[in-house]
Amino acid sequence: MLVRFTAPLWLWQGKGAWHFITLPEDESQVIRMAVPRGGQNRGWGSVRVTATIGESRWQTSIFPDTKRNAYLLPIKAEIRRAESLSVGEAVEVSLSLDL
Repeated sequence: MLVRFTAPLWLWQGKGAWHFITLPEDESQVIRMAVPRGGQNRGWGSVRVTATIGESRWQTSIFPDTKRNAYLLPIKAEIRRAESLSVGEAVEVSLSLDL
Protein backbone atom coordinates (compact mmCIF):
# COMPACT_ATOMS: atom_id res chain seq x y z
CA MET A 1 0.00 0.00 0.00
CA LEU A 2 1.31 3.43 -0.96
CA VAL A 3 0.17 6.67 0.70
CA ARG A 4 1.11 10.09 -0.69
CA PHE A 5 0.52 13.47 0.91
CA THR A 6 1.96 16.95 1.46
CA ALA A 7 2.23 18.36 4.98
CA PRO A 8 4.47 20.79 6.89
CA LEU A 9 7.56 19.86 8.84
CA TRP A 10 7.31 20.89 12.50
CA LEU A 11 9.51 20.85 15.56
CA TRP A 12 8.55 19.31 18.91
CA GLN A 13 10.58 20.77 21.73
CA GLY A 14 10.51 18.59 24.79
CA LYS A 15 13.42 16.54 26.05
CA GLY A 16 15.49 17.03 22.96
CA ALA A 17 14.17 18.50 19.73
CA TRP A 18 12.38 16.19 17.30
CA HIS A 19 11.16 17.02 13.82
CA PHE A 20 7.92 15.48 12.53
CA ILE A 21 5.45 15.55 9.70
CA THR A 22 1.85 14.83 10.70
CA LEU A 23 -0.02 12.61 8.27
CA PRO A 24 -3.43 13.93 7.26
CA GLU A 25 -6.36 12.36 9.13
CA ASP A 26 -7.75 10.65 6.00
CA GLU A 27 -4.45 8.95 5.18
CA SER A 28 -4.02 8.01 8.85
CA GLN A 29 -7.44 6.35 8.83
CA VAL A 30 -6.55 4.38 5.68
CA ILE A 31 -3.38 3.13 7.40
CA ARG A 32 -5.28 2.19 10.59
CA MET A 33 -7.70 0.13 8.48
CA ALA A 34 -4.83 -1.56 6.60
CA VAL A 35 -2.91 -2.67 9.69
CA PRO A 36 -4.09 -6.15 10.72
CA ARG A 37 -5.67 -6.24 14.18
CA GLY A 38 -2.93 -7.36 16.55
CA GLY A 39 -0.46 -7.27 13.66
CA GLN A 40 1.46 -4.30 14.99
CA ASN A 41 2.40 -5.22 18.53
CA ARG A 42 5.23 -2.71 18.46
CA GLY A 43 6.10 0.01 20.92
CA TRP A 44 3.66 2.92 21.18
CA GLY A 45 1.47 1.46 18.41
CA SER A 46 4.08 2.22 15.76
CA VAL A 47 3.77 0.99 12.18
CA ARG A 48 6.81 0.16 10.06
CA VAL A 49 7.04 2.08 6.80
CA THR A 50 9.41 2.95 4.01
CA ALA A 51 9.36 6.73 3.55
CA THR A 52 10.38 8.75 0.51
CA ILE A 53 10.99 12.49 0.40
CA GLY A 54 12.65 13.80 -2.75
CA GLU A 55 15.62 11.55 -3.50
CA SER A 56 15.80 10.21 0.07
CA ARG A 57 14.29 6.84 0.92
CA TRP A 58 14.55 5.15 4.32
CA GLN A 59 12.88 2.64 6.62
CA THR A 60 11.33 4.02 9.80
CA SER A 61 8.13 3.87 11.83
CA ILE A 62 5.16 6.18 12.15
CA PHE A 63 3.57 6.74 15.55
CA PRO A 64 -0.06 7.42 16.48
CA ASP A 65 -0.89 10.83 17.95
CA THR A 66 -4.27 10.64 19.69
CA LYS A 67 -4.47 14.43 20.08
CA ARG A 68 -4.32 14.89 16.32
CA ASN A 69 -6.08 11.61 15.43
CA ALA A 70 -3.22 10.99 13.01
CA TYR A 71 0.18 9.37 12.67
CA LEU A 72 3.48 11.21 13.04
CA LEU A 73 6.47 10.62 10.77
CA PRO A 74 9.79 11.48 12.46
CA ILE A 75 12.28 13.18 10.14
CA LYS A 76 15.88 12.62 11.15
CA ALA A 77 18.62 15.21 10.63
CA GLU A 78 20.25 13.22 7.83
CA ILE A 79 17.06 13.46 5.74
CA ARG A 80 16.46 17.13 6.60
CA ARG A 81 19.99 17.98 5.46
CA ALA A 82 19.87 15.84 2.30
CA GLU A 83 16.56 17.40 1.21
CA SER A 84 17.25 20.93 2.58
CA LEU A 85 14.07 20.85 4.70
CA SER A 86 13.17 23.57 7.16
CA VAL A 87 10.47 23.89 9.82
CA GLY A 88 7.15 25.08 8.37
CA GLU A 89 7.97 23.92 4.86
CA ALA A 90 5.34 21.83 3.04
CA VAL A 91 6.92 18.46 2.24
CA GLU A 92 5.79 15.87 -0.31
CA VAL A 93 5.92 12.40 1.26
CA SER A 94 5.33 8.86 0.00
CA LEU A 95 4.92 6.04 2.49
CA SER A 96 4.67 2.33 1.86
CA LEU A 97 3.60 0.10 4.73
CA ASP A 98 6.04 -2.64 5.69
CA LEU A 99 3.47 -5.09 7.09
